[in-house]
Amino acid sequence: MEYRPAHTWERGCDSPLRDATPLLSLNLSAGFPGRAGVLRDLRLEVRKGEIVGLVGQSGCGKSTLALAILRLLYLKGGKAEGTIHFKDRDLLSLKESQMRLLRGREIALVLQSPIAALNPSLRIGTQMEEAWKVHARGTTAAECERAILRSFEDVALPPSTGVLRQYPSQLSVGQAQRVLIAMAILHRPALLIADEPTSALDINTQAEILELFATLSRKLGMGILFISHDLLSVATISDRVAVMDKGQIVECQETKTLFRNPSHPLTRRMLSALPSLRHLAEGDAGPAAEKSLKAS
Repeated sequence: MEYRPAHTWERGCDSPLRDATPLLSLNLSAGFPGRAGVLRDLRLEVRKGEIVGLVGQSGCGKSTLALAILRLLYLKGGKAEGTIHFKDRDLLSLKESQMRLLRGREIALVLQSPIAALNPSLRIGTQMEEAWKVHARGTTAAECERAILRSFEDVALPPSTGVLRQYPSQLSVGQAQRVLIAMAILHRPALLIADEPTSALDINTQAEILELFATLSRKLGMGILFISHDLLSVATISDRVAVMDKGQIVECQETKTLFRNPSHPLTRRMLSALPSLRHLAEGDAGPAAEKSLKAS
């Protein structure tokens, strides 16, 4: 497998796109009827131009956190308490009408199942137009077209591929994920939440999508909360890694520090379960894993 240095180490902690002022800062608790404490005084920050990886075992509350930031827990009967500061506004204090203006425009979400997230009965171009018009009423057709083409160029899906004329069922999973990312960045959001965005992809496509997230963060100065159960994928692109357990952040360090000197027992157990470099060399764990460990 071809080796290329991980983006994490190229960007470094002193990247000019990194801002000392948190873009997102939260202290959050959340639960559901009959399931209190799914999130328990969870504290986390994401800065402009920074990629924060969030890892943890299944059921620890990672996806609940993503929904809580977007104030969508109510869709599953959940409730959040505490503070979610985004650009100096507490999202929990906003009216729902104000949140609707933020979702998709300033805070965007990419999910793990791209085919399921797209409308099977509409062409991709139509879905992109609808996503644009939600937050850009009054703009011209030409402005809409320019924005869509710009986003598709950003995710390496040029018009020559014909994707805009196709239906979701005609796309590969990798193409569909790029479409979702293009839709997410259409309005140039300040924060992108990526919830297990590579879990449905094959190993080679995973590596391409990871590289794409790193490129977009650098190019757009966008903060990214990258949620995954895969510590190696997170290490490939993250500036910092937060480890989550039972609704809390139990460790959060710069990526190199966490890999070299983990402080929490859960982090140490997760690292001890990673495949050895010998297995990586044999190709069992894929290029993303190889890149991250070789860089460390």
